[in-house]
Amino acid sequence: MRFTKMQGAGNDYVYVDVTKKMIPNPEQTAIFISDRHFGIGSDGLILIAPSETADFQMIMYNADGSRGEMCGNGIRCVGKYVYDHHLTNQTVIRVETLAGIKTLKMTPGADGKIEKVRVSMGTPELTAAKVPVIASEETLIDKPIKVAGKEYTASCISMGNPHCVIFQEPDVRDMDLPAIGPNFENAPIFPKRVNTEFVNVLDRTHLRMRVWERGSGETLACGTGATAVGCAAALTGRTEDTVDIELLGGHLIIEYDRAHNEIYMTGPATEVFSGDIELPDFSA
Repeated sequence: MRFTKMQGAGNDYVYVDVTKKMIPNPEQTAIFISDRHFGIGSDGLILIAPSETADFQMIMYNADGSRGEMCGNGIRCVGKYVYDHHLTNQTVIRVETLAGIKTLKMTPGADGKIEKVRVSMGTPELTAAKVPVIASEETLIDKPIKVAGKEYTASCISMGNPHCVIFQEPDVRDMDLPAIGPNFENAPIFPKRVNTEFVNVLDRTHLRMRVWERGSGETLACGTGATAVGCAAALTGRTEDTVDIELLGGHLIIEYDRAHNEIYMTGPATEVFSGDIELPDFSA
């Protein structure tokens, strides 16, 4: 199988062009290639496929083989891949995802290759039942929840996939996230599991976050997570509507257009390397 490894702010995926032929067993392939000891090593697998409704389709699998609806860092790399690998010569494209069609505006660098991508991430879904999160109120923005016997103040937002944003005073860099993250991911109030972002407000335009992603664990960045964080920070009055979010893998710029209730994300996209890998016989 021919592949290309790419990363956006450290959120790394293995990309495969399936515009001409789909690979078999993508769920098992995702688990195999994501293993950082015996596979290629990644946060998951992203297939670039044809679309009947957009220019391309992004088919995403998490590291545990589960299907993901959307990945902001991943979709930026899709844009870079299709442009740099000459699948398109357009710098504005539309990509179909399980969270809807996303529009990408790409900026080439001096070498003619894409170095930055701005993504229209769509409209945040605040209705608790649609996030989904089990709650007695219609929305759960800056409201108390209980996870593993401890109370937190949370904002639950869907950006095509579910997010739980926790603003806190203690430095997120000192957290034992591998111990805390699974409690949120598997909490009964999140029927489809959840991605959880733990956030420090540095000032009105700067945030710091760490993220625990369902199906992948802690990752260096999460585009939809950063989008949910930017939205929650603006809605609760903690920041301005445009923020620079510092993640373990780099920075993302999130812009909340209140007039149109739409959020934009801008960040880097980088190709790491390409190669070929022989897949095991998953039917054996």
